[in-house]
Amino acid sequence: MKITVVIVRVLMGLMFLNASIGYFFDLYPAPTDMPKDVITYMSGISVVHIMTIVKTIELLCALSFLIGRYVALSSVVLLPITINILLLHLFADQKTLAVAVAIFAFHLFLLYAYRKHYTNMFAARRME
Repeated sequence: MKITVVIVRVLMGLMFLNASIGYFFDLYPAPTDMPKDVITYMSGISVVHIMTIVKTIELLCALSFLIGRYVALSSVVLLPITINILLLHLFADQKTLAVAVAIFAFHLFLLYAYRKHYTNMFAARRME
């Protein structure tokens, strides 16, 4: 189990590192045959520079995954981004849905593997 966690963690780190570096250095040109829904979505979030913020978060979490520090925190921070990736591919671009499902499955596996780190987060206690 320990080796599997390391392999999945490194793969996730490499995937998110590739995506964020590709965004910042404009390594991958936008495909010309993108569905209209995806074009509308991407143009909408690019107006307010949300993609820059998302890719910065992905970069920091990818480095965390690769280094092996704060992996539980990075998993929680990346969960909304992973869900957004899955939903975008599910509803707008089914051609690459398999990759999005794999990323989501890897993410769920890491959340399960680091579940002992989340017990304090869900403890019912008063904050004074």
